[in-house]
Amino acid sequence: MKAAITCVAGYVPEDKLTNEDLSKMVDTNDEWIKSRTGISERRILKDPTKATSDMGAEAVKTLCEKRGIDPSEIEIIITATVTPDMFFPSTSNLIGGLI
Repeated sequence: MKAAITCVAGYVPEDKLTNEDLSKMVDTNDEWIKSRTGISERRILKDPTKATSDMGAEAVKTLCEKRGIDPSEIEIIITATVTPDMFFPSTSNLIGGLI
């Protein structure tokens, strides 16, 4: 049995939270954050009806378009997250149901 990564895709929400935005909420600044973390902005999923599986499904859809395959050809989805939609079923199962 063989496995191969033949394509990579991702998804980030449109809404941004920059270091400048954070500096208005807490006592910090862009330079302090960048020098310690390298982060200049974060992407925020603001739609309360969406979750991690929705973002994963968008990434899979992009991957299928790039690779030129139908989602039904995917045999397994592996998702690594610390922000699951819920504990059960797994986020991978939810993504599979959305694609």
